[in-house]
Amino acid sequence: MTPTISPSRSSLQSRSSSSKHVDRRSASAKRAARARRRRYRGGYEHLGRYADRKGHAREVVGLPGALGSVLVVDRDSSTLGDVRLLAHLASDEPPRNARLVCDSYLADSRGRWSRPVTPEDLETVPFAREQLLDARAGAPPSEVELTDCHGRRYRLQVIPGERCSLQVRWCRSSSDSHGDRLQAVSVRDVIACLESYQPVRSLTLEALAFYRGEPQVSVAMLGLELERVDRSPLVLNRLLRETALATIERQGLSVSEVAKRCGRVKRDPRGRVSGETSWLARRLGIVPSAGESEPTPWVHTDVLALIAREGLRISPREVELS
Repeated sequence: MTPTISPSRSSLQSRSSSSKHVDRRSASAKRAARARRRRYRGGYEHLGRYADRKGHAREVVGLPGALGSVLVVDRDSSTLGDVRLLAHLASDEPPRNARLVCDSYLADSRGRWSRPVTPEDLETVPFAREQLLDARAGAPPSEVELTDCHGRRYRLQVIPGERCSLQVRWCRSSSDSHGDRLQAVSVRDVIACLESYQPVRSLTLEALAFYRGEPQVSVAMLGLELERVDRSPLVLNRLLRETALATIERQGLSVSEVAKRCGRVKRDPRGRVSGETSWLARRLGIVPSAGESEPTPWVHTDVLALIAREGLRISPREVELS
């Protein structure tokens, strides 16, 4: 499920008027970004080559990412497939860092770590969380509106508070026979409805930075909600579900076999053993739990690790959304 972003006319005006404030990159960083774009004009930069344990030729290359960043990836030389991420470098990092990552990766054949490149990697800016707090402090919060698959709209708004005069909260608006209805919802609820942490986290951080120290507007509840999401052992299961379904199809597995690998089995009256497919389907968010009308978008980190390691035989990092 992909959220759609619909900026209002006033938000476009505020962005244009505050563009100088938001873009605080140094002149040297801008020059480095321009040089990086020239270097990757062909689409990629070769950094190194090697043969894997099966003798297949592979290569390490740098690919252009969002806003001048660079994805250092490992891929099959002949098919250009099986693309795995080694590092995501920010636009202001010196070019030699990509080659240092490659050299370190190739030198340690036993400890090589990588994960499949996801569509989010191509759109993500490295260290955006830290940079957002610095770049947006003092700037007006964005009026970006997010929309889920049911057509419900979400926006950060200043509303009357229960224990304070005003507070910043995420609000959901939906239309029915009585017109538009506005309801305050938690950060967790917005993330769950969109099945994505971004841009909810970034926009929440933006609001916290803007209203920090403002005596008439409280951000205590908003900050607490974001902290609860970050500390919760429950994480989104969307990438786990997508990876599991793709692995099952690619390897010709059955859902029952994956459940059996996780130790979830059942026996029929004749004593035949099979995997508990309903358990796996609920954890993947395919079918709802008993008493629920919709599948849950959440899974416990321990269960995610179990399904990844035992059921799919991959690292849990490959199915964790960030």
